[in-house]
Amino acid sequence: MTAHTFKLPDLGEGLTESEVLNWKIKVGEHVALNQIIAEVETAKAVVELPSPFAGFVQALHATEGETVQVGGPLVTFDQEPGGSGEQPAAPDSAQQEQSKAGERTPTLVGYGAPADTGNRPKRKARGSRNPEAVPAPAPAASAPVASQPADGPGTHEREQHAVTRCTPPVRKLARDHGVDISALAGSGEDGLVLRRDVQQAIDSAGASTPAAKDSESMSPPDADRHVKITAVRRATAKAMVQSAFTAPHATEFLTVDVTESMELLERMRSHRLLKNLKLNITTLAALVVTRLLKTYPALNSTWDEKADEIIEFGSVNLGMAVASDRGLLVPVLKNAQAKTLPVLAAELSGIILQGREGTLSPAQLTGGTFSITNVGVFGVDAGTPILPPGQAGILALGQVKRRPWEYQDQVALRHTMTLALSFDHRVVDGKEASEFLAGVGSVLEDPGMMNIFI
Repeated sequence: MTAHTFKLPDLGEGLTESEVLNWKIKVGEHVALNQIIAEVETAKAVVELPSPFAGFVQALHATEGETVQVGGPLVTFDQEPGGSGEQPAAPDSAQQEQSKAGERTPTLVGYGAPADTGNRPKRKARGSRNPEAVPAPAPAASAPVASQPADGPGTHEREQHAVTRCTPPVRKLARDHGVDISALAGSGEDGLVLRRDVQQAIDSAGASTPAAKDSESMSPPDADRHVKITAVRRATAKAMVQSAFTAPHATEFLTVDVTESMELLERMRSHRLLKNLKLNITTLAALVVTRLLKTYPALNSTWDEKADEIIEFGSVNLGMAVASDRGLLVPVLKNAQAKTLPVLAAELSGIILQGREGTLSPAQLTGGTFSITNVGVFGVDAGTPILPPGQAGILALGQVKRRPWEYQDQVALRHTMTLALSFDHRVVDGKEASEFLAGVGSVLEDPGMMNIFI
């Protein structure tokens, strides 16, 4: 039988490479069609790869942690154990029918459909399909292959993955620090193992273990630490350099009294219909921004150099910057201008949580037209945000802080916040940017003004 080599497909948005996080299979194991064989990390998300073939694993062409280019070999499959040429089990009638029609494999992103054999399979009656006869798994081939040994590091973790619930970044953290994740009691919902569970196990081991003491004695206290550049970090760096040296940035700042907005949010959080929603100043700012962009379309546009035109987008696809263990991610909430405050709050909370857990898909990280970043969650008053490539505006929210402030001709302690708007000066003039920023500030100072400005 002819062996089949599965090559890394294009996982979307023109991504050129992926890092193999962990294998779900090993050499010699039988794999069913569409069985998950590996988790790979792209510049945008962690993706599970299904197998396009059914058969025995003959070779793994990459190790865990290795970066593979799109089109590079990942796995070689054979219909026979070890590729030894043994006679396979007799196929049933459904398999014989399929073989007459020519070999059929599922089409993945980056792969074309199978070549037309000129024969069309006969149409079968509904309910006539039999389960595929799967040969029993055979032991791994004795010949050396370019893969991790079946009993090597990481095998136990793969065996336990089926019964241990956790996200890919958490599992990677456990593997990097030698923590047996199957031995941890998850503190999340339904026993989900969270990052804090793994971190607690790492801290409890501490420097008291012999390995840690040996490491400390062998390494100088101030030794340099070499950190591998991840796919997300590399993509972020490339995007920031491209943006900084392509679009002429300009930034304006405005500090506003948001006391009334904070009081409004407190009242809404206590309402019986809204009490389960995560309502905060970011949610309210997102609502104001998405509505106000209809009045200032230049900030929801892009400069198209090749077409020699400015494209003003019909919808607001709101990007929300999220700090994750994998680096800075900007998940996008599509058609945000049409969502009510409760829907906006629920969906923003959802994509932010997905970003922190590393479960966003590539499609959720593309297509943004305007972005918001909240630097205030880190205790920062203000910052100068860099535009995401292709966007004309980004708004940074500073921390809400009580300060002495002029209020009704007196000095009082008020909740204040600094807004910073960066914009592409090729597309947006200073007048438009100033009016937009002042409009956002006016509504946050007095939420009752929303009907006037929006």
